[in-house]
Amino acid sequence: MRAEFRKATAEDAKEVAELAVQMWTSHTLEELTNELSDVVENENSVVYLMTVNEVIAGFAQCGLRHDYVEGTESSPVGYLEGIFVKEEYRTQGFAKKLLSCCEKWAREMRCTQFASDCEIDNEVSRKFHKNSGFKEANRIICFVKEI
Repeated sequence: MRAEFRKATAEDAKEVAELAVQMWTSHTLEELTNELSDVVENENSVVYLMTVNEVIAGFAQCGLRHDYVEGTESSPVGYLEGIFVKEEYRTQGFAKKLLSCCEKWAREMRCTQFASDCEIDNEVSRKFHKNSGFKEANRIICFVKEI
């Protein structure tokens, strides 16, 4: 099996969204297709794809954040917005390769730091981040109430 990595284009948005909806379950396929179309057209963000036999099997979305990012000291900061690899391709180093593509892009955009986050109970994501060289910056609990 040979995996290839490339930047996504607007034409890839629907196929990427079909993967993304598995991770971002509170969104619809249509919402994610529209959002990803915008992301790949924005010079401050990028989506990298992993393809196997020309079929998209994973993706990573990253962007530049100019606002304060927890634990960082610079701006802008490269930020991993999401990363997903189909289950049958996991634990083979593909997510780390996608992350590496994002980090390279962030360096090209003159970032000196790269950040990310995950839900507090997402142990798989936490382990991935830790094994990829991230250090935990903080833990927070978010609140909301109707007024």
